[in-house]
Amino acid sequence: MFKKEIGKYSTLLSLYLAQSIPMSFFSTVVPVIMRMEQYSLESIGYLQLIKLPWIIKFLWAPLVDRTSAGTRQYRRWILVSELFYAIVIVSIGFFSLQTDFVTIVILMVIAFSASATQDIATDAYAILSLRKEERSLGNSMQSAGNFLGTMVGSGVLLVIYHYWGWQKLLFCLAAFVILALIPVMVRKTESTPKTEISKKRIFFLEFAGFFQRPGMLRHTLLLIFFYSGIIGILTMIKPYFVDLGYSIKEIGFISGIFGTACGVALTLPAGILLRKKGLKKTVFLFASINLAAALYFVFLTYSGNPLYLIYIGVALLWGSYAMSSVFIYTLGMSVVRKGHEGTDFTTQIVLTHLSSLIIAVSSGKLADMLSYRGLFMIEAAVCLGVIILLLLTFKEKTYLVNEYS
Repeated sequence: MFKKEIGKYSTLLSLYLAQSIPMSFFSTVVPVIMRMEQYSLESIGYLQLIKLPWIIKFLWAPLVDRTSAGTRQYRRWILVSELFYAIVIVSIGFFSLQTDFVTIVILMVIAFSASATQDIATDAYAILSLRKEERSLGNSMQSAGNFLGTMVGSGVLLVIYHYWGWQKLLFCLAAFVILALIPVMVRKTESTPKTEISKKRIFFLEFAGFFQRPGMLRHTLLLIFFYSGIIGILTMIKPYFVDLGYSIKEIGFISGIFGTACGVALTLPAGILLRKKGLKKTVFLFASINLAAALYFVFLTYSGNPLYLIYIGVALLWGSYAMSSVFIYTLGMSVVRKGHEGTDFTTQIVLTHLSSLIIAVSSGKLADMLSYRGLFMIEAAVCLGVIILLLLTFKEKTYLVNEYS
């Protein structure tokens, strides 16, 4: 049983790693290059719009659900969409970042659409494959895969880009995607069936049924705001380091490698804590850590930014984001409707992506208007607002306390 459980976790780790490496690369390397070319912080924030497919993927998530009778069909969706993802990445390598920027952005959007489809299928595959008690650790693998992908994409590949250049790096990136798919290609997948879903509702409106259940308003607010208070800091941290005088290699190590390594290191403890204590007993802890991270960066702007304090801040920021991610993923899996696993989980995660996109786009504008310190203060206020929201909902005894254990 233990060996079987490890097999599930390692497969999920590889799948989330496959989708996150290129996304991290495209959303990290281009902003750094743009800042070094003197683009405004507002322009860098707008670049986050390439993630739009991940915001609207709930529209075709019901199609993936309807065409999948169980885990084997979801596995087919995973393999086809991710191989297409790799092909598009290879094609991007034949264009120049300096002269074909618009074309590259269009191809990025196409690539992210394929990756978003893989994510829908992978989430449903995970929900059907994992028992309830396995989900917290399974979501640790999801979060760890995302952060390991970020480490490779924003850290290792950023350093490689410095030496190898654009085209060779894109070819390596496609190879990373294919290699990460090997575990799911070779693993024997038992056909885990799912509940048959009703075909009465127009398929692309099936997500609406998720919100019609009692208690979903407060649940939705928590999804939208839970880690909005650290997203703006994460978006602007690399431009912040550029303005402090750090080079691409230094930024790649401090944030891309060290920071994400801290995130990876804390995903498993977060999953173990959730498995032992449950959602309702850990929600305040994770929300408080987010507040501490935002307040630390406010303090950092008054400190003169010595290197050792920057390392502490990066560790705290990435660690808080990683633990919050494990919490949100586990929370999301706990409320999906049977037969709508891919649609419901995708809908919830889209809400977090949408709020993150709004924060990411506006963070550049806020930093331009109010300075980095002003942005960090606003982010800390959002974190405090989340804790107040939780206090109010717990006082009413109608959210989390009764619905989640």
